[in-house]
Amino acid sequence: MALPQLRVLHTALLTPSPASPALPPRSLPLTFFDVKWLHLPPVERLFLYRLAPDADVPAILSALKDSLSRALGAFYPLAGHVRLTPGTTHNRYDLFYQPGDAVPFTAAEYDVDIDDLASDDPVKVAKIASLVPDLPKGRAVLAVQATLLLPGHRGLALGVTVHHSACDGTSSTHFLHTWAAACAGAEPPPPPPVIDRALIPDPGGLYDIYMKSLPPMISNGDEFEFASKKPVVDDKLLATFTLPQQLLESIKGAVAREASRRCLPPPRCSSLLATYSFIWSCYCRAREPTPRGEKRKSYFLFSVDQRARLRPAVPEKYLGNCLCPAIAIAAEDEVAAAGAGGLFAACAAAAAAVEDEVGEGAQGRWDGSVARVKEAVANGTLSVAGSPRFRVYDVDFGFGRPVKVDIVSVANTGAISVTEGRGGSGGMEVGISMPADAMDRFRRCFADAIASLSPLRAP
Repeated sequence: MALPQLRVLHTALLTPSPASPALPPRSLPLTFFDVKWLHLPPVERLFLYRLAPDADVPAILSALKDSLSRALGAFYPLAGHVRLTPGTTHNRYDLFYQPGDAVPFTAAEYDVDIDDLASDDPVKVAKIASLVPDLPKGRAVLAVQATLLLPGHRGLALGVTVHHSACDGTSSTHFLHTWAAACAGAEPPPPPPVIDRALIPDPGGLYDIYMKSLPPMISNGDEFEFASKKPVVDDKLLATFTLPQQLLESIKGAVAREASRRCLPPPRCSSLLATYSFIWSCYCRAREPTPRGEKRKSYFLFSVDQRARLRPAVPEKYLGNCLCPAIAIAAEDEVAAAGAGGLFAACAAAAAAVEDEVGEGAQGRWDGSVARVKEAVANGTLSVAGSPRFRVYDVDFGFGRPVKVDIVSVANTGAISVTEGRGGSGGMEVGISMPADAMDRFRRCFADAIASLSPLRAP
């Protein structure tokens, strides 16, 4: 069956408001936290909204554009682009804004009913890939697309593409909440971003250490464009798996009981670590089995926000990257074990990875973090995009909360996405992209893992 065709209605280039001369040219040097992302593809978020039958669609599109321009007045670096810093060594990059820089806002139509996209069931990635925009040439860092879903304009798909070298998820979702508040007229508005890269000291020369590990096209200072979307594999699917709060409590209990059975202290097991442990265990169980006699390590990579841990601490609203990778490593057969055994192995490894990044002496090991990530990637790591702290289901532009939020780019990166559960009842949502046969195996493992915990749940 042929895929529906996207029809572009128009594209507007939106400059920050207030316009120049209030906003002079400005160069923000990339820090060692930023430069690690230069060679990676952008993050593509897709927000799905249901519109009222009598919604004034032209007024909604106009309000989205006007409020985006106003939000960019505070987040003006996102209207700029990454460049080689003039007059410096060949491997120094900055995020540069000058008056006249703009963000493309594309309005489009798509012949897909919102109910076909808002379900948690697997959907073809090819069916939603066109709902998130490409970044313009020239290493621009932000693009936006608003797509009306037919028939009847009952839905709106808002695609937001941000390059990670400009900022992390904390910053990009701060921008999204600011844009939504401006559109909805919410008072008071979110606090403005803190735009000061001098807040990130680099006494150990981490920028140069990280730069040397990047691909030659970047580390040698050659001209390059940000990685674009990969061709979508025909059978690649994206599905959402919900872990209700009750299930997360069952996971925590199972891990604690298994630790007691082994006469070991229980590992740290927050709701987020419980989510990681459950999904990692299911993922390992759903993989093709290892050849007999072969031992395989499994890697699970997630980010730790360092804003509050630097000395002095970096403000929460700092605009930029402030993440370090935590890498959990365990024997795959142990993580894949059914029941509490697999959950314990996964949780213990994830908790140890957190401690490695927040414990004593963690910052002294940052010089080796890129090498550790490379080792994990070379061995097939499962990584995480997103966080429940970002409150993406609170991004309300005045026409209601999103009915579904996806990170479409996980289909390119092989990561899983993690958000807070919908409806305010706690829990977590995890987005996973896989070919159809692998998705079938994962869904069975997910259901079996839930069933195995059911007898252990508190009445």
